[in-house]
This record gives sequence, C-alpha cells and structure tokens, in this order.
Amino acid sequence: MPRRRYELVMRFRHHVFVCENVRPEDDPRGSCGGKGSSAIRKALKDELKRRGLDKQIRANAAGCLDACAFGPSMVVYPEGVWYGHVSVADVPEIVERHLVGGEPVERLRLRRLEGAPATRASAIAPDGGERGER
Repeated sequence: MPRRRYELVMRFRHHVFVCENVRPEDDPRGSCGGKGSSAIRKALKDELKRRGLDKQIRANAAGCLDACAFGPSMVVYPEGVWYGHVSVADVPEIVERHLVGGEPVERLRLRRLEGAPATRASAIAPDGGERGER
C-alpha cells in the first residue's frame, strides 16, 4: 500500500459505525433508523468534538449492520466491538470508557456478534441465543 494511502487509513484511532438503516414501519425486523440512531450519531459527533477527539475518532453513518434485533446498534473498529440497544444517554459513557479509556461498555456489548460474519448477525436472537434454538 502506498505510504500516503496508509496514512489516510491510519488517520483515525477508532472508526465508529452507527447503523442508520430505515425500513418501513411495518417491517417486523424494525430498523435502527426508526429507533433514533441518527440522534445517537449526532450526539457521538458532538461529544467527540466537545472533547477535542473529532480528529482522532471518526463517527460514521452505516447502512444495515444486520443486527436489527439489537438496534440501535453500532460497531467500533479496529477492535470490532459491537454495541446494541444504544441510546443518546449512553454516548458519553461509550466515549469515556471505550474510546478514551480502552474498556468496552459491557452492559451494551453484543459479544455474540464479535467475530461473526455479517450474515450470521441476523441469525442471533435478541436474547443472544441462536434463532431457532430451543
């Protein structure tokens, strides 16, 4: 990889992808966008800017992360830590504990999705078990 390109990739310490996918209201899967994820990403961007971290940590809107049952959801890279049922009120804690302190917020963490291919995320039930498990 050319040096310039590498520098652009490594420019940010973290990339946070917040699902903002919107589906019709009657879709049984629901959608993160319908559960307020745009406000969560805005709060995240505002918190990063307030702390002077907006040049080190990037908050991105994402399409469907295939974790609809856990929405609003987000994933933090490079660690690949997934969060679910996130609210605007959770943003300062995620920034302070995880993005600054390096310690994931366990009460929001979706461990079953970490390391799972995206196609498996939809097969995981809201309680963390596999869909179809008895």
